[in-house]
Amino acid sequence: MNRTLVSLVAAAAVTSACVSTPRVAPSHDAFMANLNALCGQRFEGRVTTTDPADAAFASSRLLMHVRDCSPTEVRIPFWVGEDRSRTWVITREPHGLTLKHDHRDPQGQPTGLHWYGGDTEGPGAAERQTFPVDDFSVELFTANDAAVSVTNVWAMEVRPGETFVYELTRPNRHFRVEFDLTRPVAE
Repeated sequence: MNRTLVSLVAAAAVTSACVSTPRVAPSHDAFMANLNALCGQRFEGRVTTTDPADAAFASSRLLMHVRDCSPTEVRIPFWVGEDRSRTWVITREPHGLTLKHDHRDPQGQPTGLHWYGGDTEGPGAAERQTFPVDDFSVELFTANDAAVSVTNVWAMEVRPGETFVYELTRPNRHFRVEFDLTRPVAE
């Protein structure tokens, strides 16, 4: 009887460990592979939404540079005109993928709202992942008079050989930039 009890306890422990240990979905791996396939390349983009709040972005040259690539992290500086303060950081974590926005001044120091973003909540797809705002970002936005952003959901799409998309949505807000992957640029 003791052997049976020990076996049942061991089986329950193994089952519990399997259930509570999140695994990265194959679509997360495929999405990271799609990003890594762009490594070292730069692409121009354009705002495809029509919100007047996006006028400054829409009238500027938008450039992304996929760099610092590995299977677990990809960094994508995003330039708006001469402003080179933004970098998107996509990281593979045990629970899925994380998107963070790294904002720095010309000397490399973090500025203003820095390191905000979110985590995937499900497997997503090889070509599209969504990142609802995380708790750290909610606290950051609330503390910096940016409470309007506490419901942000970011998305990224990679349609190989076609387009890369960066998107932000929340109630009464939709911002979308599409980058043409058919035409890499020198800078």
